[in-house]
Amino acid sequence: MGRLESYDKSLDYSYAPGIFPATECLKHAQDRCLRLLLSSSSEKSEGVQHLREQAQAQGIRVEIADRALERISRKENCFAAMVYRKAEGVFDADSPHVVLHHPSDSGNMGTILRTALGFGLRNIAIIRPAVDSDDPRVTRASMGAAFSLGIRHFDSFEAYREEFPDRQLFPFMLTGAVPLEEAVNKVRGPYSLIFGNEASGLPDAFAQLGISTLIPHSGRIDSLNLAIAAGIGMYAFTRTRDRA
Repeated sequence: MGRLESYDKSLDYSYAPGIFPATECLKHAQDRCLRLLLSSSSEKSEGVQHLREQAQAQGIRVEIADRALERISRKENCFAAMVYRKAEGVFDADSPHVVLHHPSDSGNMGTILRTALGFGLRNIAIIRPAVDSDDPRVTRASMGAAFSLGIRHFDSFEAYREEFPDRQLFPFMLTGAVPLEEAVNKVRGPYSLIFGNEASGLPDAFAQLGISTLIPHSGRIDSLNLAIAAGIGMYAFTRTRDRA
């Protein structure tokens, strides 16, 4: 592997900036780890030393790379980053899916990924166009949760449906016909929770594709933040189920 470049979605590798995300990458995606970058000021950090030892034990190259870390994190206090190879995830067809339709904010996506893992939802479908799920800002916002998930990308919702045609669909919409508490009780098999873009939500056509689901809230706001709505929806659908 040659000189590392500033992150661009066209690259076949990305970065997990931060001690914890880098550690999660090494722990859960070891076969994709390419290089560990460390700050020269991190020598006294126990977390960094442990990370270095683990990486070296796995035969992963470790190097001091202050300038690269500054470019990657856009912050001066990033002590470590793992360089990793991008890869599409693998889905368990019988388990719940979270479908993100045209998400556009890296912070929201990272938060949703971490929340999904917390509620045991490990299959994440991202419908393009969408924010780059391998963007270091997403990885950092997820605190490395992305490496414990199966994340797949589809060029359209139709492409997703073609591969998984028999799933029960729960599109979350401001015009949803069924309140969340009622929708949860309608689960009859493998299902998909579908969340739309931060600004525009899901297209109206989704109301005809499954059980359109509404999260009731006061009229003092027009909508909930995407990550908040997704968190509420995921909790409701998994609270009586195994989240291991």
